[in-house]
Amino acid sequence: MTLPLRLLVLAATFTLASGCSVLPQSEPVDLYRLPVNQASQSVTAVGWSLRLNKPLASEALAGPRIAVVPQGNVISSYKGARWSDPAPVLVRNRLLDGFQRDGRVQRLSADDSNLQADYELSGELQAFQSEYQPGGKVEVVIRYDVRLVQGRSQRIISSQRFEVRQPLADPQVSAVVAGFGAASDKLVGQVVNWTVAQGTQAQAKNQ
Repeated sequence: MTLPLRLLVLAATFTLASGCSVLPQSEPVDLYRLPVNQASQSVTAVGWSLRLNKPLASEALAGPRIAVVPQGNVISSYKGARWSDPAPVLVRNRLLDGFQRDGRVQRLSADDSNLQADYELSGELQAFQSEYQPGGKVEVVIRYDVRLVQGRSQRIISSQRFEVRQPLADPQVSAVVAGFGAASDKLVGQVVNWTVAQGTQAQAKNQ
């Protein structure tokens, strides 16, 4: 290799190395699971099966960002913090875990498995965020419009809106995540009780 050509190769190598060194570094992100504080129970099981579907959600709530409404109709997210899964998956999995801990509906499946069940639980996740209230107070808001559907006919048996508000004493991300956990515990308890009541009532009518 001649000297000019060798110098040209070295110059190109240095340029590439320099270019790599100035690339922006990715922002460090903390991943958070949705906390659970629900005890398992020993109860009499129902005779029907249930499939849990991921709720539909708007683009702002469909991803893994932890949503916050700082004022009015502005929706943002906490910097450097993400959920371990997209919010609809978190809600579905939290409900699945809640039904398992409750114990009354034991024949459970999720929409990922595509198994047929007597009933399906689906709906729309209208809110899954923290909100700043007048005076600087913060609360977690979860709003879930739920439908219980007959598996084969896809006939809607019953529908219900559930809304949970969990006040927070601390606006830090760790406290917000804990607030989401407490709010989810309340939501799951309400949805499980409602689903068992509606499913049992529908089974009685079909017998």
